[in-house]
Amino acid sequence: MVYLLAPGERVLHLVLISGVSRRIAAPWARIPLDATIPVADAVRHRRLVWLGHQEDVARRYPRLGIVLPYDFMLAAAPIASGTTAYGGVVLLWPVWHPPHLSPAEEQTITAGCRRAAAFLRQAADSGRPLRIPDEPRRLPPPDPREADPVQALAALGFTRRLPVGCCALDLDGRLTFINPAGTELVGAASASLLGRRPWEVLPWLRDPVFEDRYRAAVVARQPTSFTATRPPGTRLSFQLYPDDTGISVHISPAAEAAAGPAAAPGHPSSAEPVGAAALYHLTHVATALAEAAGVKDVVELAADQIVPAFGPKALALMTVEDGRLRITGDRGYSAELMAHFDAASLTSDIPAVHAVTTGAPGFFPTFADLKRAHPPAVHLDRMASWAFLPLTVSGRPVGSMVLGYDLPRAFPPAERALLTSLAGLIAQALDRARLYDAKHALAHTLQTALLPRTLPHVPGLDTAARYKPAGHGMDIGGDFYDLIRSTPTTAVAVIGDVQGHNTTAAALMGQVRTAVHAHVTAGASPGDILARTNRLLVDLSPGVFVSCLIARLDLTHHRAQLATAGHPPALLRHPDGRTRTVPLSPGLLLGIDPDADYPTTDIPFPPGALLALYTDGLVESPGTDIDHATAALAGQLDAAQPEDLNAVAEALLQHAERSAPRHDDIALLLIRVTSARSPFEESSPLSCQRQGCTAPLGTKGHEE
Repeated sequence: MVYLLAPGERVLHLVLISGVSRRIAAPWARIPLDATIPVADAVRHRRLVWLGHQEDVARRYPRLGIVLPYDFMLAAAPIASGTTAYGGVVLLWPVWHPPHLSPAEEQTITAGCRRAAAFLRQAADSGRPLRIPDEPRRLPPPDPREADPVQALAALGFTRRLPVGCCALDLDGRLTFINPAGTELVGAASASLLGRRPWEVLPWLRDPVFEDRYRAAVVARQPTSFTATRPPGTRLSFQLYPDDTGISVHISPAAEAAAGPAAAPGHPSSAEPVGAAALYHLTHVATALAEAAGVKDVVELAADQIVPAFGPKALALMTVEDGRLRITGDRGYSAELMAHFDAASLTSDIPAVHAVTTGAPGFFPTFADLKRAHPPAVHLDRMASWAFLPLTVSGRPVGSMVLGYDLPRAFPPAERALLTSLAGLIAQALDRARLYDAKHALAHTLQTALLPRTLPHVPGLDTAARYKPAGHGMDIGGDFYDLIRSTPTTAVAVIGDVQGHNTTAAALMGQVRTAVHAHVTAGASPGDILARTNRLLVDLSPGVFVSCLIARLDLTHHRAQLATAGHPPALLRHPDGRTRTVPLSPGLLLGIDPDADYPTTDIPFPPGALLALYTDGLVESPGTDIDHATAALAGQLDAAQPEDLNAVAEALLQHAERSAPRHDDIALLLIRVTSARSPFEESSPLSCQRQGCTAPLGTKGHEE
């Protein structure tokens, strides 16, 4: 399976498949780049992902293991060139492959991806980037054998004479050949079987177990078997032998004690059981929706999973807001059509509203059926069939889902039940997502109120700051930064991290910032500021601890005084481009010992120097040595162009994201000295050089 990234999107599109059915690959037709899926991980981290056993799949990628519970091995590799990712490739092997890729195999995969990236880069540079197709292209596997007409006729005669049945399926499960004994055993003529999937034509094979055996043969490339009962009581054994081009099936009468899944005797239920593929797709959607956080995530997942897996050409999700039905998301419909139906009143006589107000789904195989039920309906979307499904949670209407099909669809009872179940899953996910979004908005408002909106302008200093939430929970934490102009010639930079990711941590962060502000205004040294703030936290007894680093910047003498309370070390980029960590005497975290001491260290801070203060989220990740991570961050600062601090800040954040998964908030504060002489001195050349005096000679300020 080959995936490409569309320009401007963070979604991998399936563009080419070989050796597997489109129906099996349907749940992964579109993969968000941040999804926990092997190919997405490979593209994000620019490395090959290898899964050598079914247990590896289940442990590392449970969603994949649920939908494909078979034995296979998988490699996913990025198609990338430098910092540009174009897509990825997924390769599957049967379990007879060795547990690890050989060096030659890994080299071949890497070289192939490198050539593909070069081709895609050349296409983009020439102004003709590859277009993402609506459907993935099917590439037939290479078959080195040449067809011999004589041998083909001999093989056909051989199968006709066999007293046992045999047939052939392609990788999509369609029957391409069956011999006379086979048609006699299954009780159907070859004309009614060829080009069809057996479990869709023969009622007594409509059991998900039988389709599951076919899927297992295709994915695992291993022989498998099952038994079934053809009415009124003939038991048949089916043995499946797959390869890269299709499946050979041996059909024979089965002994009563034959092993394997068997169909119950008698005629099939009129309910028409849902096939295994649909059940697996439903399970996949359920697990994907369970991981969705906000409404946008639910809409994207629903569109990505339902459209390719369940057959509709278009989808629209609508939610109830203030007595109206608003378009929340869509796929396959035009913007003009969505605008036409957006904000429809709940008193309107349209099918989507009717589904919400009555709680009853509507299935319309033709437009004539739709027109009979809703006379005002106008055929605007050029679809042939429709399903309008209510989204209801505990009897409360949340919205409705519209599925449009470009081909006529009968909607048998089993499919109606499946789609109704699907709508129930989406409704619950949407309800949770709306609550999450409300909490997220509240948390964001609180975070924004507690962090400085802008850094103060300090002449002689260039500054940039970033705050990046961890992306879990309510996206709120205790990381903070500040820059305080204390006197006309000094400024104090502060960075810290309150333990926890909740409103308590954010509230305590606000108290710490207020305390630091007060002590800075009083003129205390960095060590004294930390000591006083520490005593306050001990008195408050919040039960959490705080790390903090404070730097007092003297722009007259170009010095910096720093003190730390268990915080990651600052980085200092010297004017010559060398970056080093600033060695500081360690101090305890704030809030532990009321008598803790915080020594202050004085260092040069000359013009052109750049000071980087950051929280541990920028360098800490599971399994990573923090000293190595800090050294790598210093290397990035070495290579940066310090004239544009905003670009430097973005480069440091991107480095952190590329190097390892991040599970903590990140705060970053960059400060650079821009002028050689104090920006507060007058332009007169007769300035006093006495320490602490900045007034020109002969002025009243100088005399004082």
